[in-house]
Amino acid sequence: MSKQLIIAEKPSVAQDIARVLGGFTREGDYFESEEYVLSSAIGHLLELTVPEEYEVKRGKWSFAHLPVIPPRFALNPIEKTADRLKLLTRLIKRKDVTALINACDAGREGELIFRYVAQHAMGDKLHKPIRRLWLQSMTPNAIRDGFAHLRSDEELRPLADAARCRSEADWLIGINGTRAMTAFNSAEGGFYKTPVGRVQTPTLAILVERETRIKNFVSRDYWEVEAEFKCVAGSYRG
Repeated sequence: MSKQLIIAEKPSVAQDIARVLGGFTREGDYFESEEYVLSSAIGHLLELTVPEEYEVKRGKWSFAHLPVIPPRFALNPIEKTADRLKLLTRLIKRKDVTALINACDAGREGELIFRYVAQHAMGDKLHKPIRRLWLQSMTPNAIRDGFAHLRSDEELRPLADAARCRSEADWLIGINGTRAMTAFNSAEGGFYKTPVGRVQTPTLAILVERETRIKNFVSRDYWEVEAEFKCVAGSYRG
């Protein structure tokens, strides 16, 4: 009998789904029923890395080797969650699993987590149909309604593309910005790693600007206007 594999983003969500749908037995880190196999990621299980043949070692970080724009992006398992990735890969490849349900969090990151796992497991040979569980709430009614109205893969493909673009853009900014600033700060000798990122760098700039304004603040005299107000209960100054 064919089954559908449900992949949630977190173990707690998988447990909630198993409890609401019912009929599951636990098999280690996954659940199984007559209709479904159910497991979860533990957040991101894979990360983008420089393809080995294009890697530039730390000691060679210089402007001469920039920009780093590889012809492809390689995925590397995150070491601390490698066992969970192996489990999901095995479940995806099961012959009796004929379809996948993406039950990761409803958003761009959830889409990316699922897509990277599927890509790692099957590569370009992923031929099993995908549907999307889209939950805004984890109440039993919301979960049951979500499974009754699963969304198509085509409908969510633009979100998946946006997630991939964001991930790869972050990688390009982080790798090139970090190496450029490190090369600049290390120009006179030594190695002074200077991380740069799409979020952390402008956030740091905002904090520095605000701190500078606080340090440069010059106090001035000011005046307040006060008046006597009358009301039913008497009068007050305000």
